[in-house]
Amino acid sequence: MMIENMWIRPLIVGVVVAIAMTGLWVFQRRTRDATIVDLGWTVGIGAAAIFYAVVGEGDIGRRVLLAALVGGWSARLARHILFDRVLKGVEDGRYKALREEWGDRFDGRMFWFFHAQGLLVVILSIPFLLASEDGRSGLQLTDILAAALWIVGMAGETIADKQLAAWRSNPENKGKTCRAGLWRYSRHPNYFFEWLMWCAFALLALPAPMGWLGLSAPLLMLLLITKVTGIPPSEAQAVRSRGDDYRRYQKSTSAFFPWPPKNDAEKPEDRST
Repeated sequence: MMIENMWIRPLIVGVVVAIAMTGLWVFQRRTRDATIVDLGWTVGIGAAAIFYAVVGEGDIGRRVLLAALVGGWSARLARHILFDRVLKGVEDGRYKALREEWGDRFDGRMFWFFHAQGLLVVILSIPFLLASEDGRSGLQLTDILAAALWIVGMAGETIADKQLAAWRSNPENKGKTCRAGLWRYSRHPNYFFEWLMWCAFALLALPAPMGWLGLSAPLLMLLLITKVTGIPPSEAQAVRSRGDDYRRYQKSTSAFFPWPPKNDAEKPEDRST
C-alpha cells in the first residue's frame, strides 16, 4: 500500500480512531463502565504503529523493529487492561469518582473524553510515522539503543507489576501500601518504566527527517502521567483507601523517578521489603 504524502496517514489514523472511540463510548453507556476507553487507547497506539510500519517507505528492518516494539508494548498493556479490569466488570476507580462527581453530565463529558484519547493516539504516534520513513539502510546504533531501552522498560514494568500482584495476593497486606522491591524506590515504578519505553520510541525516530518532533511523545506522556491522568487520580484513590499509611509513603518515597527513600519519614513498622 503506497501513500504519496506521509502526512495524510495521521488523518487516516484519526478518522479510524474517531469511529472506534465513538463505538466504545456507546458501549460504555450500555455497560456503565468507562474502563473500556483505556483498552481502546492502548490498542489504537499499537494499531497506528503497525499501520505506519506497513505503509512506510523507510528501511524494512527498522519498520519491523518499530512494529515489534510498539506492538509488544500495546499487546502487554491491552492484555492487562482486558483481563484485570474490563472483563472483571468493575469500573476503574478514576472513572467511578468522575461518574459520582459529574452525575447526569457524565456521559456527555465522557464523549469528549473518549475523543480526546483518540486525539492522543494521533499525536503520540508521530514518532512511529517518522521512524517508518527513515531511509537509512540497515539497523543503526540508535535503533539498537532504542531496542535496549525498550527491553529495560518492559522488564522493569513487568517486575513492578508482579511485585505489586504478589503483595496484594497476601491477605495480611490488605489496606497497607506496598513498599516491596521497586516500590520502595518509586511510588509508581510501573509508570516510570512505561515512560522509558516511550523514550525508546522517540529515540527510534530521532535520526529520521524531522525526528526531533518525536520527542513530543515522551514529553507529553511525562506530563500526562505526572500531572493529569496517571499519578494524581491514582494517589487520590490510594489516600482514600489507605489513609495515613499512604501519606507516610508519599513523604518517604519519590513519586516517579526511582530514588532511595527517606527512611526517617517512615515509622519502622510501616516499612515492608
